[in-house]
Amino acid sequence: MMTIGENMFLGNERRIALGIDWDETYRQADKLLRQVGLKEPATTLIKDIGTGKQQLVEIAKALSKDVKLLILDEPTSSLNEQDTKMLLDLLLSFKKKGMTSIIISHKLNELAYVADRITVLRDGSTIETIDNPEHNIDESRIIRGMVGREMTDRWPQREHNISEEVGMEVRSWTVHHPLYPEKTVVDSISFFVRKGEIVGFYGLQGAGRTELAMSIFGKSYGQQISGELFIDGIKMTLGSPREAINAGLAYVTEDRRGNGLILMKCIRENTTLACMRKISRRGIIDAEEEVLAAIEYRNRMDIKCHSVEQTVGTLSGGNQQKVLLGKWLFAEPQVLILDEPTRGIDVGAKYEIYCDMNQMVADGKSVVMISSEMPELLGMCDRIYVMNEGKSVAELSAEEATQEIIMAKILQSVAKEGSMTS
Repeated sequence: MMTIGENMFLGNERRIALGIDWDETYRQADKLLRQVGLKEPATTLIKDIGTGKQQLVEIAKALSKDVKLLILDEPTSSLNEQDTKMLLDLLLSFKKKGMTSIIISHKLNELAYVADRITVLRDGSTIETIDNPEHNIDESRIIRGMVGREMTDRWPQREHNISEEVGMEVRSWTVHHPLYPEKTVVDSISFFVRKGEIVGFYGLQGAGRTELAMSIFGKSYGQQISGELFIDGIKMTLGSPREAINAGLAYVTEDRRGNGLILMKCIRENTTLACMRKISRRGIIDAEEEVLAAIEYRNRMDIKCHSVEQTVGTLSGGNQQKVLLGKWLFAEPQVLILDEPTRGIDVGAKYEIYCDMNQMVADGKSVVMISSEMPELLGMCDRIYVMNEGKSVAELSAEEATQEIIMAKILQSVAKEGSMTS
């Protein structure tokens, strides 16, 4: 059980050789954590903070080594727009101090904002290097190099045939922290998603979106969970992920490598993992049926691989995400919760996943999409719920939602909370 401070200075042999002054170490760690926007004390255990905050700790850890060259691989994949802007501004300030940074990212607006030169890679080869001295390059110019063609529309079109039937409804859902029961992480949230509808959730770091999703999915997060859950109008009490799957609910985790896939196993095994009963009889797997199912979903998801026996850990991030999504589609859920479904994948793979989402709702399923990329939510969702500090602060239709309105709702909530506590 390692603390944030211990993690930040791990591998600093010189510090260890000289003997560690832990009081001073934690003071230095706290200073660096504030620099990257984290409020948690350095004595907090790493396992007790979310994926996004763990990402910020890794960045603070790099800064602790007084580096001259900083290489960041998808550093903002777990961050919301506010934290992303803060990090990119940090990189620009480091540049003024003489530090060189290399940033690897699929978020084109970030590259346009921060990079002086942009090198486009495709299929392991360098396609081109584009100068960006004014930091105002058109994103479509980068996309053309990435996918080898013009993309006239980043969001696939679909017919909005939304049913009046509600696929899932949550009423007054409250969740407490798994280790600190006095802390409420989800505070009396209510929402619904109709059949044929994509509903989005947006919020800043610590808003409670992932905690909400995981707690709904068979109470896989939190304690003292209260509220009501309805699927197809039937009240459900789901005490485990297995019960959630059997009830027609699926949760595509934001952490595909840690919680979503078994990287040492092949595509075939991962594809059928969520619903083994479909390819087994009396506890015995029908090997031929499993192979056929894996091939079907490999083709359906357009997974780039030499065969379904290929180890998932050897696939690109985009293809791993397709395997993860295929795994849950194989379980044939009625309600699919997608937590950061396009994190760390290129624009071409994103488009394919958007098409899969559209196909799901065209088939009458219900989709909940959690994303830190506001343009993605605006481009894909029929309605958007805005969360802040564990509370729902707004519900907006696709027609009325804009980036400015969403941020205004959050800021109004922050101001209201401040006036209540003062």
